[in-house]
Formats: sequence, C-alpha cells, structure tokens
Amino acid sequence: MHSLGPTLNRHERTAAEARRNDGPQPSPPANDLPRPHICFVAPNTWPVFSHDPDIEFIGGAEVQQSILARALACAGYRVSMICLDFGQPRRVLLDGVMVHKTHRPDAGLPVLRFIHPRITTLWRAMRAVDADVYYQRCSSMLTALVAVFCRRYGKRSIFASACDLDFMPGRQPIRYLRDRWLFERGLALVDRIVVQNAAQQRNCRANYGRESTQIPSCYELPAGASPGTGDRVLWVASMRERDYKRPELFLELARRLPQRRFVMIGGSGGDGRNDVCFERIRNAATAIPNVEFTGFLPLARVEPYFDRARILVNTSVHEGMPNTFLQAWARGVPTVAFVDTGARLRGEPVYRVVGRLDEAAAEIERLFSDEAHWARASARCREYFGSTHSTSKVLERFERLLGELVRDRKTATVHPDHGGRARTTQ
Repeated sequence: MHSLGPTLNRHERTAAEARRNDGPQPSPPANDLPRPHICFVAPNTWPVFSHDPDIEFIGGAEVQQSILARALACAGYRVSMICLDFGQPRRVLLDGVMVHKTHRPDAGLPVLRFIHPRITTLWRAMRAVDADVYYQRCSSMLTALVAVFCRRYGKRSIFASACDLDFMPGRQPIRYLRDRWLFERGLALVDRIVVQNAAQQRNCRANYGRESTQIPSCYELPAGASPGTGDRVLWVASMRERDYKRPELFLELARRLPQRRFVMIGGSGGDGRNDVCFERIRNAATAIPNVEFTGFLPLARVEPYFDRARILVNTSVHEGMPNTFLQAWARGVPTVAFVDTGARLRGEPVYRVVGRLDEAAAEIERLFSDEAHWARASARCREYFGSTHSTSKVLERFERLLGELVRDRKTATVHPDHGGRARTTQ
C-alpha cells in the first residue's frame, strides 16, 4: 500500500495548524486493496480549499475539487493537490490532503512566463507528487500538460468538464487560440473524460469523438446549517465584463416585484478588469429599495443566506451544474432559472426553466403566495439532490472510475487518434 506521503517539517506543520485543520491523513482499513494516489492539478483552488477569507476568489470548479479531495481523503485515499502560490507554505497538510504550491499567479515575464514558470514549475510539482492518477478540471492548456505528463511517466489522467462550453469547439472560455489548440490536443490524449450532464456527454462524443463518464457534482450541508421556508430571493455569482451570468436580469426582477426581498451576492472574481462591471451592477442594485447587495463574501458566509432563502434565481445563458443549485436543493430551496442543466426526476424537470422575465417573475410570485406549490417544489429538489448529488453517491461513481483506471495495467487505454478508440497493450 502507498505510504501516506512526506512528513512535514516543523515550519510547515505550524503553518498548517494555523490554517485550522491540520491533522493526520485517514488510513484505509488493513484488509482493503491498495488504492491509487490521486493528485488534483488545481491552480486556483487554495483560496477555496483553505477557507481563506482574505482572497477574493470562489470558482465552481474549485469548490467541487475541494469537496471531492476531502471526500477521497476521508475514504482512505492518499490525496494531493497542486495549487498556485497564494502565500501558503511550500507544502500544507490540510484535512488529509497534501497541498503543494508552484508559482505566484503573476510570476514571470509576459510571453515568456507561458513556459517559465507556468509549465516548468507545474511539471516539477507533478514529478515531485508522483501520484498514480492526475485530475484536472476546466478547459485550458493544462489539459494538454497533464495528459502529456501522464503519457511520459506512465500515469493515468482524468479531465473533468466544468461547463457545457467545454465541448463546443471555438466557444470554450479560453482566451488564446494557442491554449484552445492545446486543450483540444489534451482532450484527445487524456485517459478518461468526466462530464456533468447528458448534454456535455453528447457534445463530447459528437464534437471530439470521445466517450465520457457522467459523474454529477456533489455537496454537503455545512455543520450548523438550519434551512427554513425563507423569505428572500437569492442570486449568487461573480460579475464580470461581457459575462454570461446576466446579473442585470435579476435586478429587473426585483423592480417588477417590489413587495419581495432580493439578495445579490458576488464580487468581480478577483480580477481588476471586471471592476467597472462590478461597480455598475452595485450602483444599480443599491438604487433599488428591495435589493440587498453584499458584494463578495467567502463561501462560509454565503451558506447562511441559503438557509434564509425562499427561492434561488439563476440568470445565466449557460452552465454546467452550478454549485449554487446544490446548495439550494440540499436545503429544499426551489430554483427558477433561465438555463436547463438537464436535471430530471422521474423524467420531469427538477426546477422551473424560464425563457422570459415575465415567466420568471410569475413563478417567483407563485412560490411566495402558493404554499402548496412551494412545498411540492421544495420536496422535489430535495429528493433529487439526495438521490444524485450527495457526496456518498458521487464518491461511489468516482471510485468506480478510479478502479477502472488502475485495476489492470494491461487494459485498453485511449490514444491520440481523436476518435477515443482503444488499443490494448500487451
């Protein structure tokens, strides 16, 4: 069985303890078969994983990787994570996960930094971790880097999608053509692809010729959560220039329903380029009497707002599976959204999907005024969450995937033919 990783020196252990949750990694039962060492290549995840309230960054992919890493560690796996340098020690053992840091987010000279320090330090970190399986989420050039590294050193690689655009050629949220080309090459090379919903699975097959494994996102209610029937309409997201979240639609709903209380939570995503957009939305929100605008809040401070919510509203053009949906559904908070994530219970949509503002306003008002309608919607989303998105259900699926990857080194593996065809090694 794998060892539980390097021993921290005194300086590192003190820093980890200062982060609240340093402790020994859980050991699997003695009669269990050896489990793979999995590493999450998750550059921006440290602020979320460490619950650092001073770094303004909360991304859906980072939240999911944090939840999954902790769940695997609790299940007895050796888990590592590679993150950028946000000021944390070189190595930190946190909740059973060994976190390694690479470089500062802004390190290096323009153009040259694509190679050094971004590629060189990450490659060295992956070598130092020496995991069996490397997991990377979100379309980016990192998909290629992880895939090539795993091919070079006989490791296994997983790419996990974070939104529906990941499998739509030319529409991925990737800034440079160079990086988009690298992502698509990496997608052809990775051993396994994980998708969130059936639409992503269809697009992955149709546009990239690759089969995939559908594993839903997961979530656990925090200790002390106390959901009720609520009295607020909640919106939670980042506000970015030319974004698909469309926060202005939420403000228009508040204008149309002045008798209801609306709460808007979100910052600029920690990117100064979005400050103008953020200020525009904030100024508009503060001019509406029934809107509470909080700005950015750390994840732990966002959770209580879901306890007090009556309805969650999502105004996005596209999504994968928003963490906000899971935060709401785990509490039985119904959702009204302009996007269909494909969530179905006994063949019927789990939540109300709308196409126009008047539809959304009417459904919000009905969920306030018709208690029986709210109760049915609440029970429906709570049931769906329990059967699909609980951590235990998702962990079962992920463990099966890990078993497929490492059970037999002679099994078929995917090779770079863009067709997802398998070749059996002898």
